Amino acid sequence: MRIGIVCYPTFGGSGVVATELGKALAKEGHQVHFITYEQPTRLDFFSENLYFHKVDFVNYPLFEYPPYELALASRMVNVVKNEKLDLLHVHYAIPHASAAYMARQILLTEGIYVPFITTLHGTDITLVGKDESFEPVVTFSINQSDAVTTVSESLKKDTYEHFKITNDIEVIPNFIDLQRFRRQKKEHFRKAICPHGEKLLVHTSNFRPVKRIEDVVKIFAEVRQHIPSKLLLVGDGPELNHIKSLCQTYCMMEDVRFLGKLEAIEEVLSIADLYLMPSESESFGLGALEAMACEVPLISSNAGGLPELNIQGKTGFMSNVGDVKDMVKNALYVLKDENLETFRQNALARAREFELSKIMPMYETIYDRVLQKAAVAV
Repeated sequence: MRIGIVCYPTFGGSGVVATELGKALAKEGHQVHFITYEQPTRLDFFSENLYFHKVDFVNYPLFEYPPYELALASRMVNVVKNEKLDLLHVHYAIPHASAAYMARQILLTEGIYVPFITTLHGTDITLVGKDESFEPVVTFSINQSDAVTTVSESLKKDTYEHFKITNDIEVIPNFIDLQRFRRQKKEHFRKAICPHGEKLLVHTSNFRPVKRIEDVVKIFAEVRQHIPSKLLLVGDGPELNHIKSLCQTYCMMEDVRFLGKLEAIEEVLSIADLYLMPSESESFGLGALEAMACEVPLISSNAGGLPELNIQGKTGFMSNVGDVKDMVKNALYVLKDENLETFRQNALARAREFELSKIMPMYETIYDRVLQKAAVAV
């Protein structure tokens, strides 16, 4: 198949999933064309089956904001025609699904029908999509998609609850590449951070309020009162400076390291003992899955799709959003030397259920079905 993938090229979960899926499809022999405004972060290699098409747009003085959606739709039309694409797979509803619909309608005027699949990832539904200024377009674009998928049952439920969706929605969970995400021997790295054998806690995110990073800091502040420990915070975003100030308030900057955005996140996860994800909302929890694949148990909230990933009392523990006291209690239990190894092995076993080789065929099945339906329609 010749597949066009449209995504955000950033560190966010939707862009990561889209890029890793495209790379895996290329390895299987499909021709994959990424269409976005810059090279995706995870697109770290190229092969004969991988292509990148940049969306260029000019901000004319007439426009207060650059008309990215129009430029994207035009680029889709161009790539579909020149590369003879069979279908488009757009990740994140806004503005990718509406741009795909526009591209499909333009191509129809030239006798070309290109189906598009929309994958919903989370905040495009739970946050941005609910805005009344976007809701009609989001609803229309989802209903006009040739197929729709979400990354969790929770997100599927939210989509049906908040939008008037008439289309069928299929759940295809996020996946993990176990060849990349696995526990590596990085003892020299761990020794540098935990020179006296301290326990190591980790959080990774885009530092937005929804991630409740204040709770991460509060959990760690309590844990370190009982167990010598260190905290690694990986990522960047609007909450970063506030979190640094909070760590200074707790007088624990010597035990916290801010690592910024990292490509090789698996190297950090390989030395961790516990992963913290107290989010207010998570459609799935891709960062948590990456940690589990590196044998790191979880302390998380029970928000969104996290109960579909984190098994209570086995791969870690879940608490109600904001219940720092319970999260501290559970963290201390997991970190006990007599418990930690069991939780590690359980986390890895659970991650194996989401291995890339098990999930990718689900997308290929949808592609085949959509193409067969399109062939009949034409």
